[in-house]
Amino acid sequence: MNRFNLALAALLVLGATTLVAFAQQPAPPAATETAPAAPAPAAGAAAAPAPAAPASKIDKGDTAWMLTSSVLVLMMTAPGLALFYGGMVRQKNALATLMQSFIIAAVISVQWILWGYSLAFGPDKGGIIGGLDWVGLRGVGLEPFDAYSKTIPHQAFMLFQMMFAIITPALITGTFAERKKFSAFLLFTLLWATFVYDPLAHWVWGDGGWLKKLGALDFAGGTVVHISSGVSALVCALMIGKRRGYGQQPMQPHNLPMTVMGAALLWVGWFGFNAGSALEANGLAVSAFTATNTGAAAAALGWMFTEWMSRGKPTVLGAASGAVAGLVAITPASGYVTPMASVIIGVVAGALCYTACNIKTKLGYDDSLDVVGVHGVGGTWGALATGLFATKVVNDAGGDGLFYGNPGQLWIQIVAVAATYVLAIVMTFVILKVVDALVGLRVSVEDEVVGLDLSQHSETAYAAGGGFGEFGPTAGGVAETVRGAEGKPRVAH
Repeated sequence: MNRFNLALAALLVLGATTLVAFAQQPAPPAATETAPAAPAPAAGAAAAPAPAAPASKIDKGDTAWMLTSSVLVLMMTAPGLALFYGGMVRQKNALATLMQSFIIAAVISVQWILWGYSLAFGPDKGGIIGGLDWVGLRGVGLEPFDAYSKTIPHQAFMLFQMMFAIITPALITGTFAERKKFSAFLLFTLLWATFVYDPLAHWVWGDGGWLKKLGALDFAGGTVVHISSGVSALVCALMIGKRRGYGQQPMQPHNLPMTVMGAALLWVGWFGFNAGSALEANGLAVSAFTATNTGAAAAALGWMFTEWMSRGKPTVLGAASGAVAGLVAITPASGYVTPMASVIIGVVAGALCYTACNIKTKLGYDDSLDVVGVHGVGGTWGALATGLFATKVVNDAGGDGLFYGNPGQLWIQIVAVAATYVLAIVMTFVILKVVDALVGLRVSVEDEVVGLDLSQHSETAYAAGGGFGEFGPTAGGVAETVRGAEGKPRVAH
């Protein structure tokens, strides 16, 4: 714990120093788009009026839609993802799992304001990262910033993107559920957001990002959100190791109704995630809304029928997981594909992700809540499917895919997927090594047996029904851990 406190203190000192340094600099001028200068008229000729650039003007409808979408995306993390993951773990880890999704909203909200948004969307530095010009939101005002949107305040765009930055590291928590130290989780989240999410968001969405200039299509986060979290989750699963008793003890979800409610909230919130990425209340938002619902529905059916055929019965958890897999897969394509393409993308996602989640035991890694199979595999399929089904008929600012006469788009999507894999794998490995050296990654055997609710937070999720889960009476170090946790005074609320 002392090392964790020192690490946090060092980060705070570094952040404060950076803020002070940039506070001394003049704020950057507001960015506006101007039309290129017209050539000088020939001698004796009447001067032709220069074409005027479209004026930036805040639209109340667009702004209201973007604020609503921001709320919907925040709802996806807490309560949506919190309930979805919280119901799938064992009772003794329910609160700890809920806490991870909840507290990420606080951690990333502050990180995004201080330096995250500047790194992700600030003035471009070589196509790789945003500059620190906007640290502490200096220069991020209430007028539109033309490079991102001409009809909403710059801060509204910033808030919308903040919600994406919040949910992405929260997705990873499902892979190391039930065994990671809370201190390690906090430090990992802060470093991963800074060194993986922020650069990748700049590559794909930032003004000047190299993948954006290459022409990669990612409407709402197939690479930035889902592939990055899914691939990073695989690295976490391999480096942290399996849960104690994995493969020998039952580890069924403790509350499936909670999980289904979480999945339903994710489905609703995803309309803000995808349709909101149109950045206007317009026809493209409607198209993305339709694609989102269609992809989720088709994938729920695809997963359900695949499971039904392979296991003999459809499960409620399978249907809920299938819907989430479809939402993941349709995310990068939602603003570029037709409704029928959405059906195909969804059905394939349901069957593909079901298969991926069921081969993890053969591959020998413990991905507790199937982040790799749903987000890694589903996100990869969605990004590649965008290169197949995208059409300018839906979005003339996008591109045509392979099935619309442009095989080059599929190649660009492959490059974007590969670049995301490399960044996520390398940086996640490095970050985990740093966190392990500073505070250690996993809880002790005793703490894991007792459960993270007691060992990490001195609380239990339920007042009645078994205090310590499936282990019953405990002795030795485990009993001491339980007594120590129970003996701590409760905080009055």
